[in-house]
Amino acid sequence: MRRLLAITVIPLLACLVIAGCGSSKPSSSSSSSSSAGASNSNANSSVTVGGAFGATPTVKIPKLAANNKLTVKTVIAGTGATVTKADAMAANFVLYFWSGTSSSLKANTFTQNPTVIGGTMLPGLETALIGQKVGSRILAVIPPAEGYGTSGNSQLGITGSTTLVFVIDVIKSYADTASASGAQESNGGGSLPTVTAHAGSAPTITIPANNPPAALVTKTLVKGTGPKLVKGQFVIAQYTGYIWRTKKVFDSSWTSGSPFGFVIGASPEQVITGWDTGLAGQTVGSRVMLVIPPKDAYGTTGASQAGITGKDTLVFVIDIIDALKPAA
Repeated sequence: MRRLLAITVIPLLACLVIAGCGSSKPSSSSSSSSSAGASNSNANSSVTVGGAFGATPTVKIPKLAANNKLTVKTVIAGTGATVTKADAMAANFVLYFWSGTSSSLKANTFTQNPTVIGGTMLPGLETALIGQKVGSRILAVIPPAEGYGTSGNSQLGITGSTTLVFVIDVIKSYADTASASGAQESNGGGSLPTVTAHAGSAPTITIPANNPPAALVTKTLVKGTGPKLVKGQFVIAQYTGYIWRTKKVFDSSWTSGSPFGFVIGASPEQVITGWDTGLAGQTVGSRVMLVIPPKDAYGTTGASQAGITGKDTLVFVIDIIDALKPAA
């Protein structure tokens, strides 16, 4: 189950860069005027991008109908590591929907916080990003055949003729096996779950037969040497979540093919309250076990799609991979 953690993670963004999710409206939108105009084979290549890396780009889309060719341009060439299929990227981007001779801005992370792009991506986006270098700005004009196909995605307002225009700044990259890098302090145990973990793979959590604690418990298993997490940072993490009652996994970034990104201190819009409370002050490179009672998780309503009732305590083991500075 993908990204159940986030109750309303930056809605459109995460859903467009990974296939098959989403129903929320975009958090940022504006429109450009449209006028009649003939399409031509050069329409996609006529899209222009200006501005500096790290700042909201200026994008000019012609008042023509897009053609059906995937168009990719490296607007700014980075000098960092080359992105592979096994990597996830912390990135900022703007996204336009281009329909007929008009286009409209649907998302802009430059004015908020980055997102993580990785795992299963739209075909056109994967083609555009794999092989690029960190520090690059990439323009990707993605026709329906390389996006959501002729069926589109009605929940996202994408029709079978919507062309997607992304401008993406690749800030950092992370291997899909990225994990805690600090020194081992504990495996848990006793009245708490026991964690068996190996670098680069999902941990196994063994939950004891006793009842769970009534209050939130934070247990540092691996102590990282990086900076402490502070409110507003964009955190990149790997996690596995278990239900204490069933003793089974209900969600894991390790099976999604990509680490998870979220803004700490922004619950419940980003993550459940137990994450914000339990991870505050932890250091980058750490592995932390959180035992989260219902009131700090999904409340009395639970999350039925994951088999979580309103009385379920959750157990997470979280590897803190990185933390980026808050958006300006």
